[in-house]
Amino acid sequence: MMAGRKPNGRSSIYLGKDGIWHGWVTVGIKPDGSPDRRHRKGVSEAEVTRKVRELERQRESGNVNKPGRVPTVEEWMTEFLDVICERLVLSEKLAPRTLADYHSKNRHWIVPLLGKHRLDKLAPEHLDAAYTTMLERGLATSTVLKVHRILSRALTIALRRGRVARNVATLIDAPSATAIEIDPLTREEARSILEAAKTRRNAARWSVALALGIRQGEALGLRWSYIDLDTGEIRAWFQIQRSEWRHGCDDPHSCGRKWHRLPCKKNCKIHSHDRSCGSTCAKPGHNCYKRPCLKDCTGHADKCPRRSGGGLVFRPRKGKSKLTLQCPPALLDQLKAHKKIQAAERLKAGEKWTDHDLVFTTRLGGPIERTEDWKVWKSILRQAGVRDARVHDARHTAATLLIEQGVHIRVVQEILGHTRVTTTERYTHVATMQMKDASGRMDSALWG
Repeated sequence: MMAGRKPNGRSSIYLGKDGIWHGWVTVGIKPDGSPDRRHRKGVSEAEVTRKVRELERQRESGNVNKPGRVPTVEEWMTEFLDVICERLVLSEKLAPRTLADYHSKNRHWIVPLLGKHRLDKLAPEHLDAAYTTMLERGLATSTVLKVHRILSRALTIALRRGRVARNVATLIDAPSATAIEIDPLTREEARSILEAAKTRRNAARWSVALALGIRQGEALGLRWSYIDLDTGEIRAWFQIQRSEWRHGCDDPHSCGRKWHRLPCKKNCKIHSHDRSCGSTCAKPGHNCYKRPCLKDCTGHADKCPRRSGGGLVFRPRKGKSKLTLQCPPALLDQLKAHKKIQAAERLKAGEKWTDHDLVFTTRLGGPIERTEDWKVWKSILRQAGVRDARVHDARHTAATLLIEQGVHIRVVQEILGHTRVTTTERYTHVATMQMKDASGRMDSALWG
């Protein structure tokens, strides 16, 4: 075929003066309005013809990559998380804690195992090898599945935007997660916890957890304006979450260096207190003073002087429904007493009190951090002499106790706010009072 650009946009294949066969294919229009022509070359006409035909097929199916350098997996994941997912958080379509989890899994697994691959060169076998490595390092199957879903979502967006011609995550079998066995507390253990909690501040917090079965964020996000102390109606419509701070500086790594210290190699005692975490020595004149930071310092955004977007925020609870519950009479009495105690604390704090209308607060009215809430829970377990359990196990306990008391599975589903009844049915494997009663009746029927 003749060399040169075809006026009608048809492809051209020719033997160049360099002895190499060349092919040109018009695949579209660039942003500046000029034709987007792609080049292919090979040692034989047949090879170039094959490459040209493949590019033409991609053009016809609309799967041609956009012009410009194709990003690496690391570069695309950075854009996906920092731009696309961040917008979803601002529009409340993605929870801040979910995005923080995405960042963590990207930083620890996706980038180290797949980050250097060019996005359009990523192959199914690369994912298989990465997931195998994760499992060999002892990661839970559920964690591997989460990584797969994050990566698959990022590649789906890349496909829509013309960065890749296919989503390779759909070409392999998704890792299967082993179902976590539910291990609720017994009725006796639950009562021991409530007895121990009576000596603690915010004692009603744990009655709410075990009686209503709402999640930690939903309990810490309860507000008085959503509780009717006359009827006992509780609208657990919101949860409180911590949104991560974002750097406002041009170079987050440089900003974070001062929060890291590396012991000086010159064996000077002045650095014996420094943390060996990969940053610079703080002593001018030493060999390591100019050493670059080896650690990802973007995690120090909370200390950035130009930080933005962080702090505790209210957002709709997990799930599509607005959860409205009926408070048990004993718990309602506890909440009334708790409100009187809180009023006294507010009076004592005076101007230092920050009013968020929260049911459970710090001594100055601020929201309670999840980590602090967790510490109190663990302390109560030890005081009550009860085995170790997660805060979320209080929710499992509430569900199991409801089933044991003969509450219909559909009602339990409504109380827990589950979208599907199959999620609630996970609790029915526990030996219920109805099953024990049925066993006794069968014993009477057969053996008298």
